[in-house]
Amino acid sequence: MDGIAPISSSLMSAVGGIKAPSRIGVAMLSKELDAQQQTSAKMIKMMEQSVNPMVGSNIDVSA
Repeated sequence: MDGIAPISSSLMSAVGGIKAPSRIGVAMLSKELDAQQQTSAKMIKMMEQSVNPMVGSNIDVSA
């Protein structure tokens, strides 16, 4: 990520006072937040379904 910082700072200085990059950044962060919320919801659902403590307690390792 260190290589990205100089590129993004030079890009931001090149566009100056244009508001579009900040709107694009906010939109990208919003989409990432939505994706993380969906992933979290799926993980919570999987954890709720695996409430049975006996599942996985006995493993047959003989072949």
